[in-house]
This record gives sequence, C-alpha cells and structure tokens, in this order.
Amino acid sequence: MERVFEFIDWMRQLNIYSMMLRIALAMLVGGILGFEREKKGRPAGFRTYMLVAMGAALTVILSQYLVLMQETVWAEYFATGTQSTDISRFAAQVINGVGFLGAGTIIVTGRQQVKGLTTAAGLWASACMGIAVGAGFYEAVLVALFLIIFCMKLLPALEAFMVSRSRNMCIFVEMDTFENLGNIVNRIKAENVKLYDVEIEKEKHEHLSDFSVLFTVRLPRKMRHADFLATLSTLEGIAAIDVV
Repeated sequence: MERVFEFIDWMRQLNIYSMMLRIALAMLVGGILGFEREKKGRPAGFRTYMLVAMGAALTVILSQYLVLMQETVWAEYFATGTQSTDISRFAAQVINGVGFLGAGTIIVTGRQQVKGLTTAAGLWASACMGIAVGAGFYEAVLVALFLIIFCMKLLPALEAFMVSRSRNMCIFVEMDTFENLGNIVNRIKAENVKLYDVEIEKEKHEHLSDFSVLFTVRLPRKMRHADFLATLSTLEGIAAIDVV
C-alpha cells in the first residue's frame, strides 16, 4: 500500500511520464462516460467525451508547466514583478468553453420535450474530471467517476418510477382534425382529471393537416398513467399519444 501512495505522489510531479499518464487517464475516464451516452445514441458520445477530458487535462498541465518555468528557466524574466501567471486561468476558460459546447447538444423536439440536458451535464462533468486529472487530484477523479456513472446508469430507473407515480402529467396528442379536440377535453373531464393548460400547434403537410396538442393535467389519486393514456387512446381521430 505504501508503494501505491508513493506512485500517486510521483504521478503528481510534473515530468514527461506523469504527463503522458495524466492525459491517458483523462482519455480513459472521459471515454467511460462517453460510451454510456454512445449506446443511447446521444449527440455527444465516446470520442467527444474523450476529447473534452483530454483537452481539459492538457490545459491544467499547461498551467502547471508555466508556473514551473516561471520558477526555474524564466525566473530572471519574472523577477521584475511585471509579469505573472495565474494557474487557474486556463481551467476557468475550459469550464466556460465547455458550457457553449454543451449548449449545442440541448434541443427542443416537436413534442415540446427538452433533450440533451444529461449529455450537456456529462460533458461539463467530463471536463471537470479532466481538470482534476491534470492537477493530479486522482482520488477525487475516482470518486467523481463512480458517482457520475451511478447517476447515468442507476438513477434513470428511479427517476422513471417517480415520474410514473406523479399525479401531474404533460400529454402530447396528435389528431386528424381540430374537431376531435372537444371529444378529448370531454373525456378528460369525465375521468375527473383536472385540466390545467392546453397548447395547440398546427403542423402543415403536403397531403393532410395534423394538429398536435399538449395537455397539462393532474390525475386523481390512485389513477395510473397507463390507464389514463389507454382511455384517451380509444377515442377516434387520435393519431398518436405520448407522455412528455
């Protein structure tokens, strides 16, 4: 165990071998996160996460290198006091840059669903892990990697369970004609479901006109989401129905 700690301490030193291991480790942890996103077909996947983590690690290594050079080779130049190097400057710019990159993965679908939030958050977390690897804070990297994978792999099932038990619902319905809207509203009221909001959107196609409606409702106690959707799906004129 003592040798393990000695190796970790050596890895925190700035030399050619620790530099290569840091960048490789950043690539590895970023790839592990990106692989999970890749399997789900997300916009940012395996290679994107790897590049973000490696780039973040490289910026921190560069900051440490500049400080080392300032204290050794460039010491005479910096002795005048007119020049200074902030080791955190590059890392701060990485966080800002990844914010713009993550924003590009967030989209709003035609069903008013927001997609890509988890991917954007994962990119940001991958960059933070890369910064930690570059700084040599390996213990934090292992803890963060475990918890991030836990959030991505295990929590979706818990989240789906909680959503399925929620009384509030947003239902997206596609119908053939606008006249079918009244039948849907009447059925909702007949089931003792509270209707909070109705948002109508008309989509024009070449051969037909489809109407999409977003209903915000609150179910009575003990009514399941699946039962309510099954009730609405029996109505005529409904082309598709889904929960958003």
